[in-house]
Amino acid sequence: MKQFPKFPYWDYFLLSARILLAWTLYRYGWAKLTDSQFGVDDKTMNTALKDIDVFSVSWYLADHQPFKAFIGISQILCALLLTFNRTVVVGAFVSIPIWLNILMWDLTFMKGMTVAFTFRLSYYLILTGLIIYHQKDKVFPAVISVTEKNSSTKFPLWTYVILPITAIGIELIGAIPNAVLYYLRSL
Repeated sequence: MKQFPKFPYWDYFLLSARILLAWTLYRYGWAKLTDSQFGVDDKTMNTALKDIDVFSVSWYLADHQPFKAFIGISQILCALLLTFNRTVVVGAFVSIPIWLNILMWDLTFMKGMTVAFTFRLSYYLILTGLIIYHQKDKVFPAVISVTEKNSSTKFPLWTYVILPITAIGIELIGAIPNAVLYYLRSL
């Protein structure tokens, strides 16, 4: 009788979690791109602003482009990153601000279902943390390289004193295209 190898339960659980998170992000993103999420109905649009609940106002504001498309595309790209083994770590890290943003949005604007969404999104953050921890052999070397003392170029003390001036200079360089465009429009 042939014996089957031991089933890797933890790995399978995390794979399932990745699929859950990816599918959730995909659905959220797709809903934004197909106008199934955000926006308000005509009755709300014809109501005085002082009489509209903050959730409806937030959904009205979030319904504007390019914000809505940017969020939708970001969620779909993150879902794809979570799906593939080679990109799961990047996808997990990218998903953290997405989950936190949704959580803060719901805590700020949603009334009535705040507790349910708080638990759900907190659970997604925990699952994301478990995925990252499971990939610790890939993550920890990157964290160590970021936190270890860097042996890059050392600058003399006087260069730090003039750093604000050079930073302003760099900002002004970045403003040149806008100034040229403004000048050309005024001709």
